[in-house]
Amino acid sequence: MKRGAMKNISLAMLARQIGVGVATVDRVLNERGGVSPQTTRKVLQAAREAGLKRILPEEHRFPWQIEVFLSSNDSFFFPQLAQDFAAVADSLGYRRLTLHRTFVPESQPTTLARRIARSCQQRQGIIVFGNDHPAVHDALRRCREAGVPAITLATDLPGADRLCHVGINQLQAGRTAGLMLGRMTPRPGEVLMVSGRQDYSAHRLRIQGFREVLSQRFPHLQLSDVLAGEERREQITRLVEQALCRSRNIVGIYNTGLGNTQIAEALARHRREGDVCWITHERYNTTRQQLAKGSLALTLDQNTRQHASWRST
Repeated sequence: MKRGAMKNISLAMLARQIGVGVATVDRVLNERGGVSPQTTRKVLQAAREAGLKRILPEEHRFPWQIEVFLSSNDSFFFPQLAQDFAAVADSLGYRRLTLHRTFVPESQPTTLARRIARSCQQRQGIIVFGNDHPAVHDALRRCREAGVPAITLATDLPGADRLCHVGINQLQAGRTAGLMLGRMTPRPGEVLMVSGRQDYSAHRLRIQGFREVLSQRFPHLQLSDVLAGEERREQITRLVEQALCRSRNIVGIYNTGLGNTQIAEALARHRREGDVCWITHERYNTTRQQLAKGSLALTLDQNTRQHASWRST
């Protein structure tokens, strides 16, 4: 079609000409986002060639479409991260970044993988809190092949095709917890470790670091087997309750993830508040209350807003 041959071309005609929907053409011309860079270029090129009677947007003005995949568990951490990502996106402005947030159960890595694979066909960037699972690795490989950068969030996947990982050093976090618990617990006894899902490297590394420090520097403390809470509150309650019933020699508890409310309740039932040195992660209402009561000895916090800022800029 020659330039100027269709000065009065309609959006429907333009859509038919290039083989896309009218809604897609409308989103491109009105800068609403949600269209891949390839299709955006195709629509704008066709509109220019047709001499469409309107001011056409520049390609570089389209906001990046970013999708953030987070855990759907009911802990404080992920809803707070979601809020912080939204705040950062708002501060950047809709012309720079459009944020999409997707919550996936931690027990469904194949569901997460399918959604990542679908997302890399629609987005210009992926941020993911993901399982160390073959399906997730494969989905991130597809992202790389499609030219869509992926950043891991909170828990790293160093063997995957990700652009980078931005977050705290989880091994050092576990080592810090071990050092503090060891120094705060002079009397000998048993230490419980409560952990989330082991297909997340963050939990594995925290436990590894904690175990290394206690084993090397505090021989008066004996580590029990890891209580696998699996991010299920009922299971955490049952495991901690069984451990406290089994032994009065428990002098410390380290929790790597969800379940602080359940641990606090178990300690209260057994009248061990303040008697057991309990260390956990994140500062929020529950941990602040337990710190004030003296039940919780220490919490290792991380700045969720800074996490969101690092990943979005």
